[in-house]
Amino acid sequence: MKRFYKDVSVSPVGDAFAILLDGRPMKTPQRNALAVPVSALADAIAAEWAAQGDNIIPASMPLTALAQGALDQVDNERDRIVGRIAAFADSDMLYYRADEGQQALIDHQAKHWDPLLDWARQHYDVGFNLVYGIRYEAQPQETIERLAATVEAQDDFTVAAMLSLVGLSGSLIATLGLVEQTHDTETLWPLVNLEELWQEQQWGRDDQAFAAREIKRAEFEAAARFLDLARR
Repeated sequence: MKRFYKDVSVSPVGDAFAILLDGRPMKTPQRNALAVPVSALADAIAAEWAAQGDNIIPASMPLTALAQGALDQVDNERDRIVGRIAAFADSDMLYYRADEGQQALIDHQAKHWDPLLDWARQHYDVGFNLVYGIRYEAQPQETIERLAATVEAQDDFTVAAMLSLVGLSGSLIATLGLVEQTHDTETLWPLVNLEELWQEQQWGRDDQAFAAREIKRAEFEAAARFLDLARR
């Protein structure tokens, strides 16, 4: 799409901050006003639009996409989306360890993953069942309920960020570390890619897999930035 505007600005509207193109309020795909609750987030979204060249490239505007998701999808389908995020309470990647015949990898997983699970145990007063090998084992019902309640308690903009973060990481626990501001992306990204990085250490890097991981990393960092900006 060709760029059709010259100026980008932000204007207070009630309790929110609207993004304007040539003085006109922007709309989401579902025709909601593109207005966010925090001025810092509005400024960052406006900067994405101001940075566009002759052609608008939606993929270069992740904060805009996440704001649209909060306003269009989460607002209209909150229960379904919260349920998708909360489902990771029963299937978090951190629960699943290598087969018992791979002791070196099991030890590596324990060294790097157990501190994050220990944090969650203490912070939410929950317990986890670790699973060795390729099989399913349900987590304690109290754990599922408490973590689901934590997701439900978040506002729509946080939920939008969390949906992206759990999808990219496979881990609700890692995502909650960002929500609670106890962990950062620099710490968490290697943890949620631990097995892939382990394989690289053993057999060398696959350039195609590395490139795909870097794309996901950029998306993960953008969602974490959105989360941070939305609560300032």
